[in-house]
Amino acid sequence: MLIIPAIDIRDQKCVRLTQGDFAHEKIYLDRPCDMAILWRKQNAKMLHLVDLDAALKGTPQNFETIKTIIDTIDIPVEVGGGIRSVQDAARYINIGVCRVIVGSAAVTNPALVVELIKEFGSKKIVVGIDAKDGIPRVQGWQEGAAVSDTELGLQMKDAGVERVIYTDISKDGMLQGIGYDALKRFAEQTHLKVTASGGVSSYKDFIALNELQPFGVDSVVIGKALYEETFPCQKLWHLYEKDLPLDTNFSTAMLRCPA
Repeated sequence: MLIIPAIDIRDQKCVRLTQGDFAHEKIYLDRPCDMAILWRKQNAKMLHLVDLDAALKGTPQNFETIKTIIDTIDIPVEVGGGIRSVQDAARYINIGVCRVIVGSAAVTNPALVVELIKEFGSKKIVVGIDAKDGIPRVQGWQEGAAVSDTELGLQMKDAGVERVIYTDISKDGMLQGIGYDALKRFAEQTHLKVTASGGVSSYKDFIALNELQPFGVDSVVIGKALYEETFPCQKLWHLYEKDLPLDTNFSTAMLRCPA
């Protein structure tokens, strides 16, 4: 179970939202790169970056901030938020991003996902499904889609997608536990590789996620719980990632993008 710290960027600052609500924002650091360095020192083996401004505007808005992080740390980084064209994806991949996350475009322009996989391969392209009550939300979580989360997952699987980052919006940023049932249902019905996101609040939530590994849930993005220090993150990383084939000593030789 790979733990992936999240860094959400808005106006070039590191922030966290509650249930994706831009009106409920908390700024943690003015320099997201400083947070990336902190998580790296805490033994993170991958980072999850989201350009929140891009999620609303539809084009990358914090590109230079993200590039600074890529240039500074030595672990794989995945990036999402406003990636709605081959050109957007190429810009990130060309600066060393491990994989790009397609969110709203997977609903509004599924042909783009096919094109991206053809251009960059399925390892570089993942789809982010952010759902509330089983319905994907798009355009910065402002609008609902016309399909269910599992229907979208199966459509993306047919398009060649291997991995989905699944966020239960009702749990995101609440520190009240994971959407266990939604995750299990989605993983069971789609048979995709799933990265869980949203709601992790304690060590017990992480133990519950481990029970979903047989269904394809093999990693978790954690945000507010790390920022609010609700569990000893370094102990978790050492315990659950001791056998991962990723270096922990700032040497780039063995670092690779997880499958």
